[in-house]
Amino acid sequence: MTRVLALDFGDARCGAALSDPTGTLATPLDAIENPDTRRGLDRVARLVRAREVDRVVVGLPISLSGEEGPQAAHTREWAARLAERLDVPVDLHDERLTTRQAERSGGSADLDSRAAAHLLEAYLAS
Repeated sequence: MTRVLALDFGDARCGAALSDPTGTLATPLDAIENPDTRRGLDRVARLVRAREVDRVVVGLPISLSGEEGPQAAHTREWAARLAERLDVPVDLHDERLTTRQAERSGGSADLDSRAAAHLLEAYLAS
């Protein structure tokens, strides 16, 4: 298996979670501030290199009805810009209900990164 980094993209913050090399555990990391800036994208790229990430998964905000709205379009654009900076594949994965799961599960990590961990768990299970 390979290391996968999951990102829960938001305008102000981007939650992050990293898998272990076996793809069994999802560990929340510190959230990335202002991810939609050059500095934010650079921080993600440095994280990918430092943690030897082989794949990045970006949560795609799809409504409960299955439709994509403006935030999904913005997320797709951001993921495309991120992919241009990385030497690893960037995938999109449905993030429905990950924030709600993170709220219910609690924990010491910030909410955005706990949501990214739930996203990563769903991605690894698929």
